[in-house]
Amino acid sequence: MNINPTIVMGILNVTPDSFADGGRHFDFTKAISRSETMINEGVDIIDVGGESTRPGAERISEEVERGRVIPVITELKKLGATISIDTMRAKIANEAIKAGASYINDVSGGLADPEMAKLVVANPQVQYIAMHWRAHSKNMQNLANYQDVAREVKDELQDRIDTLITAGADPDQLIIDPGLGFAKTGEHNWEILQNLDRLALLGFPILIGASRKRFLGELTNTTDPDDREAASIAITSLVAKTGVWGVRTHSVKPHKDAIAAVSAMGRNK
Repeated sequence: MNINPTIVMGILNVTPDSFADGGRHFDFTKAISRSETMINEGVDIIDVGGESTRPGAERISEEVERGRVIPVITELKKLGATISIDTMRAKIANEAIKAGASYINDVSGGLADPEMAKLVVANPQVQYIAMHWRAHSKNMQNLANYQDVAREVKDELQDRIDTLITAGADPDQLIIDPGLGFAKTGEHNWEILQNLDRLALLGFPILIGASRKRFLGELTNTTDPDDREAASIAITSLVAKTGVWGVRTHSVKPHKDAIAAVSAMGRNK
């Protein structure tokens, strides 16, 4: 796995309905203010998303998504931020790249839009995060059926990687994400986290997105996502110790601090 300290990808949901912070940064001014705070706290990448992918969410139109994310990305580029676009649409990703994004975070791993692989190939300077995914949010939990979730997630991500490389993508562009909470139960999420070494056998950097998710609420008996922050930081510490490339989080500084502590312990063995 990654020998460098785990990076923090800060979540910026410019949506009214995301599960943990829907509406908080929907306003342009609030989105930029939140981004400035993340930058001051040392965020490595800001992940801008305009479409909620919480369980049960309905899709929005391309036009609505574009209007939410492109103005924000344009402004973040002026601030010098490293930017990721969280989208399943190749057209939105393309416009985001032109506006300044250098990462595409595609929760569908290219399954939602067959044009996405072509876009990745056409932009070798861009990093592409392929997440494990089985269906859109409205129906995904109906597909949370596995015999061996760690093996099946690994195999299905391998299929996504093979498709991208066959299309012409450079392997060095690719990052994988096991998709915690997407077509998975809480038990599935824990099993994946306990078997990250199996996922690492694919040979690609790994991004983990556990922040404030429902399975942490089930563990801690908390319904308010904000009350899951301590458990989220614990997950960051544990996966950073395994050497994952990055964590995608709602807060920045506590996760940066946790990673720094893990790195210091590793140096002082």
